[in-house]
Amino acid sequence: MIEKVQKQLQESINVKIAALSLAEKVASASQLIIQALSHGGTVFFLGNGGSAADAQHLAAELVGRFEKNRKALRAVALTTNPSTITALANDYGYENIFLRQLQALAAPGDIVIGISTSGASPNVVKALTWAKEKGIETIAMTGENGGDLARIASLLLTAPSSHTPRIQELHITWGHIICGLIEEALCSNG
Repeated sequence: MIEKVQKQLQESINVKIAALSLAEKVASASQLIIQALSHGGTVFFLGNGGSAADAQHLAAELVGRFEKNRKALRAVALTTNPSTITALANDYGYENIFLRQLQALAAPGDIVIGISTSGASPNVVKALTWAKEKGIETIAMTGENGGDLARIASLLLTAPSSHTPRIQELHITWGHIICGLIEEALCSNG
């Protein structure tokens, strides 16, 4: 059992080491978000399953706090309202649950962050496609090939792995790094 634990930890470490080459893209994603927030924009996060949990986690870090006591930042996870999600799924189909929310809430100057380990989740793809058509910046966090989101997102962060747990671990690591950079840039005075 110890060997299995060590193997899993080593795999996680190896993915993060491989991701060092993506530091510039993570910094660029941070800069896009900082620009939107500094001009009154909102960051919308979306994803399914574990990626929905990551969306909620990262929105909470911005609205609440990450490491600093500071002003609240405009962030919304489109995965948190069961009444809205189930009504939209029932009336418009599950593939439209994020699209309809963005149509109601998002505008140019905002950022839409789609999280999908495969890069092919139909509801995430539809939401980012609509955002792109409306001139809203988009960031996608995916697994190694980027899936359909590779051709849609303004900025693509592809985890160098095809193993879902390793991809999700890197997504939350990137999210924490981005939250720290946002706080550093925007919240020096609480």
